[in-house]
Amino acid sequence: MEAQRDSFTLTIEEAAERLGIGRSLAYDLARRDALPVPVIRLGRRMVVGRTALERTLAGEIDLTAGSGGEAA
Repeated sequence: MEAQRDSFTLTIEEAAERLGIGRSLAYDLARRDALPVPVIRLGRRMVVGRTALERTLAGEIDLTAGSGGEAA
């Protein structure tokens, strides 16, 4: 299933691709709340916010501020 371009969320697989890591590692980090962005749990499904991930990758969010990459 392919996400819509204007979706506000990304699957863990899509986030992994953008982060340059493998799917298994991304799911492991998501389960441990160790991804650099907050994980949104919808039942058994996990997604991340597109804007949060884009801001993190652009360096707009301080990853040293704590879990989930709080704003700098």
